[in-house]
Amino acid sequence: MNTTSTAGRTDRTGPRPPAARARWALLALGTAAHLLADGGRWDIAAAAWIFPVLLLRFARTGRAWSGALWLWAANLAAAAFWLAESALGFSPVTLAGAAALAALLTLPYLLDRLLVGRLRPWAALLVFPAAVAGAEFLITRLSPFGTAYGSQATTQFGALPLLQLVSVTGSYGIGFLIAWCAAVVNLLWETASWRAARRAVATCAAVLLAVVLAGGARLAFFPPDGPTVRVAAVTADAALIRAQKAAYARGTGGRADLVAHPPPGLRTAQRAVRDSLLAATRREAAAGAKIVVWPEQAVRVPAADEPATVAAAQEEARRSRIYLEIGLGVHTARAPAYGRNETLLIDPRGTVQWTYQKAHPIPGSETFTPGDGRVPVAATPYGRLANVICYDADFPGMMRVPADIMLVPSHDWREYGRTHTRKAALRAIEGGYALVRPDGEGVTAAFDNQGHVLAATDYFTADRQATVAYVPVRGTTTVYDRIGDTFAWLCLAAVGALLVTGAAAGRRPPTAPTEP
Repeated sequence: MNTTSTAGRTDRTGPRPPAARARWALLALGTAAHLLADGGRWDIAAAAWIFPVLLLRFARTGRAWSGALWLWAANLAAAAFWLAESALGFSPVTLAGAAALAALLTLPYLLDRLLVGRLRPWAALLVFPAAVAGAEFLITRLSPFGTAYGSQATTQFGALPLLQLVSVTGSYGIGFLIAWCAAVVNLLWETASWRAARRAVATCAAVLLAVVLAGGARLAFFPPDGPTVRVAAVTADAALIRAQKAAYARGTGGRADLVAHPPPGLRTAQRAVRDSLLAATRREAAAGAKIVVWPEQAVRVPAADEPATVAAAQEEARRSRIYLEIGLGVHTARAPAYGRNETLLIDPRGTVQWTYQKAHPIPGSETFTPGDGRVPVAATPYGRLANVICYDADFPGMMRVPADIMLVPSHDWREYGRTHTRKAALRAIEGGYALVRPDGEGVTAAFDNQGHVLAATDYFTADRQATVAYVPVRGTTTVYDRIGDTFAWLCLAAVGALLVTGAAAGRRPPTAPTEP
């Protein structure tokens, strides 16, 4: 008996059929979940596993290109929400960046929609996870945003057994796992048959369980051990920092006039901040600290005053017999940057071991000339010390260095400090080193090489801040340190191979229903 199916017809004058309403509900719910898993301060870890399931279902149940446009809008909404919750502000640069990132993060959904019907079932399941991992990798390689936005690993901060995977695959392995689970759930959803999907579900579940168990075993049986060193991260008194801000606010000529025509009282305020930091350094050294670290641009000075500031820090390091890293914001008369953002490591003899300049200015916010990106490493009795500045740690490629302790002087703000510090913890797990991140106006923290928090302090809870941690002096060599981004490159290669295979194959016919 022949029957004519009316599936897919829509009465254009009547209400949408239930299937259509459900599809738009998928988009709405998926977008809402995405807002809570965008690498911001209001992240919910579970939301990162939920939103790809819903958005992928939306992509697969409609037209490819119109669906991609709606998914781009969903990703753009998440990026804009991240800008808002992080208080980064909306400017032409940030909005253009959000639109570009949204387009790149939409590509995995489009590729899945175009290829899933042309590939064998096992290969179809790989399209979305490989493309997600590849997109995250391309963001860190090609864009100025690094892992600040677009990396799903940053949403899983509290799941240390899971996060140990990044010591092998880099952060991209977490994105792959989340996306693979989404593809498998969609397979089960589409077939509505446990028998048809059980092999894929069992394989995915077994891999996820193995990753978590292996990570748990690493935490339980191979914890960081051996000697430690007392490290102190200090800030100036909050009242002096506020007075310095007020002095800057009295300026009328912008950065170009800070050297030739400084606002009244600015240099006095700068010296007060410097003296407060030196006093805090002396206090922590007397308490037993062997390494003291200042935040990013802890002292701001005109270029003419920089030698005196460095000399005062050298004298303090000699007197206290410590390693002292200072953060300087140096005002110059040279356009267009009119300044430098740098750190100096001073040893107990008062010798400057390195002068490092920030390699990644924040897009749309910092205009200084970037440094060369060569991460300095110095051998000390407390292991190999290395250093980057704040946003540099959002670029995994430059963080693969042979270090035992990574110093990351930073300067954030209330809405983003805690989140940004948590993201830096991923670099410690990837690189196999402890990481100390003093944050001028955020959350200062120290982590061991497995991501455990050794100490943490919120700048906004105390007027005078010192964060003290006993930090392991020996790091470890990770798989990621040895093979680098091999996993990410393999994912990109897999996407290329699947594209070629899908283009060469015709679309697989849908499975015909079996007549009783």
